[in-house]
Amino acid sequence: MPPIVQATDGVDPNALRVLITGFGPFGKYKENPSWLAVKPLHNTILYTDPPTDLLMASDQAAMITEEMEEFLRRPQQIHITVLEVPVSYQAVLNTVPGLHGRPPVLPRPNDPSLAVPPPPANGYDFIFHVGVAGRGPLRIERIGHKNGYRMKDADGEYAPIVHLPKDPIRDSADAELERMERMLVGASLPGPSGPEGPGPAEVMEIPPVPNRGFGKGYENFPDELSTEIDVPKLIVHLKESGIDQQVYSSMDAGHYLCDYMFYCSLAEARRNVTPQEKFKERSTPPKSTPVLFMHCPPVDQPLSTEQVTDAIQRIVLWVCGRLHQP
Repeated sequence: MPPIVQATDGVDPNALRVLITGFGPFGKYKENPSWLAVKPLHNTILYTDPPTDLLMASDQAAMITEEMEEFLRRPQQIHITVLEVPVSYQAVLNTVPGLHGRPPVLPRPNDPSLAVPPPPANGYDFIFHVGVAGRGPLRIERIGHKNGYRMKDADGEYAPIVHLPKDPIRDSADAELERMERMLVGASLPGPSGPEGPGPAEVMEIPPVPNRGFGKGYENFPDELSTEIDVPKLIVHLKESGIDQQVYSSMDAGHYLCDYMFYCSLAEARRNVTPQEKFKERSTPPKSTPVLFMHCPPVDQPLSTEQVTDAIQRIVLWVCGRLHQP
């Protein structure tokens, strides 16, 4: 496990800046397992060397000058900031867009020990979200979803209602399906009794379930957004580093707050794309800010909090080691 080193001398202006979020309490969790794993990393630093595989490909070797190679091999400081986000749809909508600002805007933490260092003017180099799921391995998500959020959040509130564009073919099929469902429900209920026995049942009107998700401001984004991080390659790295059988990738982030956070962050990263400036100031993020989401299990089911924290550090090192790939 990489050592947890506190940043006692402030933030190095050339450090890569990483923001990691965990969720707040909800349901049976007085302290969210994701926050327990993320919290120890606040205001800490890591050092990484870019992996050798970035310099091995023959088609790239001819393009790399001695100055570029020296830059790529230079040890890189990574500064980590963490943030707790309430388990609330509105909190996600109020918070996540600011995380991707230039400069970012973060809410003030309630705990003074978690005061946020001044955010980087050009935005964070990597934003990593962590949330809790059920018992089992770590799940690194690949896709966030725009619609289909039907569960209440920790405040008992639903995601905003979103009216989808009309699709004549789909609307016709949905109407036929709803008609058949009403007939089946009506056929299963007894009607009013008469001299000749029960009469025909009355057809019950079943109100349609409203679609909920992202509406105003997100109209131009697709129904699904994918992370730009090479998750399959990351999984291989994690398994080779000793997390074998305890991590896998996922295409379904769950259509709850974790999925909501992931989609919102991916959309805002695309909204705030900046031109890539290779081999210039390290504080300048390349392309759009990389965004990742990982589900962790409840504590000791089977991974301990320390094991999840270790995995988070390893992921940060791997992602940051590839930020300046030519």
